[in-house]
Amino acid sequence: MLRKNAAKQKLCAGETVCGLFASIPSPVSVEMIGCAGYDFVIIDTEHVCINPETLEHMIRAAEAVGLTALVRVPDGSSGPILRALDAGAQGVVVPHVRTKEEAVAAVAASRYYPLGSRSLNGGRPAAFGKSDLQAYIAEANEQVLVVAMIEDREGVERIGEILSVPGIDMVLEGAADLSQSYGVPWQTRAPVVREALHTLQEAAITYGVPYCAIPRADEDILTWYDKGVRAFVLGDERGIAFRALVSKHNDFASRLESFGGQKGNGR
Repeated sequence: MLRKNAAKQKLCAGETVCGLFASIPSPVSVEMIGCAGYDFVIIDTEHVCINPETLEHMIRAAEAVGLTALVRVPDGSSGPILRALDAGAQGVVVPHVRTKEEAVAAVAASRYYPLGSRSLNGGRPAAFGKSDLQAYIAEANEQVLVVAMIEDREGVERIGEILSVPGIDMVLEGAADLSQSYGVPWQTRAPVVREALHTLQEAAITYGVPYCAIPRADEDILTWYDKGVRAFVLGDERGIAFRALVSKHNDFASRLESFGGQKGNGR
């Protein structure tokens, strides 16, 4: 059901927010992210196969723990954006925004008249018609968070045009695909990539749009914070879980080896 977008409210107040990508198609995973204290989650339907029913349950799980649920849609076409928002998402992350026209289309697909052309529906976000539908339209337009993800050289070069579009609420960097776009795949800390990220952040300041960073080293957090960045994506739960599993296993193996070395043959 439509509710206040807590992450958006914090951003507008200049407070710091942090979130994770959710790459494991499970409501339990989302619930854990909320219980861990994050402000928002980006459920990934671009790189992950998530069926519509599971996506809706993942959004419900976010609601249950007061977590702002965003969905990274597969592309900027109106269909995926509509279905994510009708499932109850409080915003969308649109990947590979390269032009002003694509930004305009993303905003139009995400908001109702007079701010856009999102198809009318009295389903889950409108409490299945229990809410006053005209009042719901105005509130939905206010609460939705539209995030443009910049992952291509063209998007960096046109960032001013993109951020000039009314209704773009945040810009999220995508250093991984940016590195490929600049000819240095997976070199996310290469000078050319870091320069592109700083270009994005400086443009965000100019246009008054919050910039969301994805720190890839501990020192990046304070560097971005000192530059005024107040939104952070701290990775994805799949990667965090994998590293924790590896660490636990390595710790076990190390202790067992030490024990065996002292006692000999498992004694």
